[in-house]
Amino acid sequence: MNETIEELEAKIKYLEEAVPTVEAMLGRSGKPVANQYIITMYGKKVFQSYDSIIAVKYNDGLVILGRNWNYSSTTGKYRNEFLGEGIAVTREKIENGTYTIDESL
Repeated sequence: MNETIEELEAKIKYLEEAVPTVEAMLGRSGKPVANQYIITMYGKKVFQSYDSIIAVKYNDGLVILGRNWNYSSTTGKYRNEFLGEGIAVTREKIENGTYTIDESL
C-alpha cells in the first residue's frame, strides 16, 4: 500500500496524540517526585496522585476535579502547580461552576 506523505503525517500525528505519556512531576530540586504524575492522552492532561485522579485538564480549557482533589497538603501543592493557581482560586472556580467535581474519579 503506497501512502502519501500527508497520510503518513496524519497517522503520526494521531499516534502522538493517542499514545499516552506519563511523566513524574518535578520537585524544587528538579528531581522527579514519587507518586505524583501527569498523564497526557487523547487531548487531555491528567494529574494523578498515588492511585487517585486529582484533576483533568482538557485542551479546550475544561477542568474536572476528582473526588480527592483536596486530599492532603502534598496533593494540594502539586495540584496547585498542575492547575497554575492557588487553592482560593480553585475553590472560587468550583463555586462559580467553572470547575466541576466528578465523584467517580
